[in-house]
Order: sequence, then structure tokens, then C-alpha cells
Amino acid sequence: MTIKTLLAASVATSTLFVFTPNAMAAPNPEGLYFGVGTGFSSLENDDDDIDDFIESGSEDFDVDDDDNTFKGFVGYNFNRYFATEAFYSDLGRVKLKGNGTANTDLESEAYGVSLVGKLPITQWFELFAKAGMAKWETDIDGNLGGASTDLEDNDGVDPVYGAGAQFNFKPFLVRAEYERYDFDSDYQIDSFTASVGWQF
Repeated sequence: MTIKTLLAASVATSTLFVFTPNAMAAPNPEGLYFGVGTGFSSLENDDDDIDDFIESGSEDFDVDDDDNTFKGFVGYNFNRYFATEAFYSDLGRVKLKGNGTANTDLESEAYGVSLVGKLPITQWFELFAKAGMAKWETDIDGNLGGASTDLEDNDGVDPVYGAGAQFNFKPFLVRAEYERYDFDSDYQIDSFTASVGWQF
């Protein structure tokens, strides 16, 4: 079963639960919460952009950018419409396959803080959008044939933003979300995750 199938199953299961007559009581709109999630990530850049990002001097490679991603988050609901979150994300590995045995792995992670705006649809279901800043690092390991064999790691502080849907079943939460990690114009990672968590 693929990660995409798991995401779809998670959302479908949550949808059935929320309309069950004996669904749990609605949560307190204020308070602390945390969660963990998994999903998949992919790049939004072409080969020229990636070459600029790693400064390899080579554009002769294929990109394998579909990998698993993992995340954890801790947040605080100020009311039903506004929250803040601190997060950590392991954004997986991008593989660049050059000529012959030459290849390069790019492993990225990020942590930071986001502001979250929420739109309650029912007592248990809400849509949300988020924006924040992430401290990120990409470890670069390998070479691309005639290019440098000592590629330097890359890091920075840049925006992250996204949107999603969340089911609130006191004390549990289930969410599905999309996030864009905008490292720079040459390297942008999209992340799709399903998460479960606990509300206090």
C-alpha cells in the first residue's frame, strides 16, 4: 500500500467517524495540542534550478524526488479561529542520478514556527491555512561524474506555508495537509502529510 493510498484512507475514515451519531464531544477551542504525521514529498524545480542550488556544474542527471516525509508539531489554540505551531519536518531524500555510477543525494530537514488561521465548518471539522518561517538544512552527498566530488551542504531561513483539513474528536485530532517549503527559488519542496494528535 502506497503513502498516497494511506493518506486517502485516513481522510475517508475520519469523514465516516465525524458523522457517526455517537461521535465524541467537541473539544475545548483553547489549549495545547501536538501530533505526528507521515506522507510524501516532491520537488517543484527543474534540473537547471537544482544545479544552481547545489552548484555542481553539471546538468546531466535524472531526478528521483518522490520520497517519504515525517513531521512532528506542537501548537496552541487561542480560539476556534487562530493558533500557532512549532514544527519539525524530515523532508526525505532527493536522488540525482548522473552518468554511470555517479549520483548525489540531497537530504532535507526543517523546523520553525507558523501562524494558523482556521475556518470551522462543523463542531468537529475545520479547514486551515498556515504561514511561517523555517530554518532548513540540506545535506548533499555524492558527485555527478566530472563535477565536484565535494559538494557543499546548503541551509537558510525561508518561508513555509500550506493548507489542510482537520477533524477534532476530543481528545484526538486527525489532519491532512499540504505544505510548501520555499528554500529558495531554486529548491522548493512540496509535502503532503496525514497526521494524528492529542488535544489538551
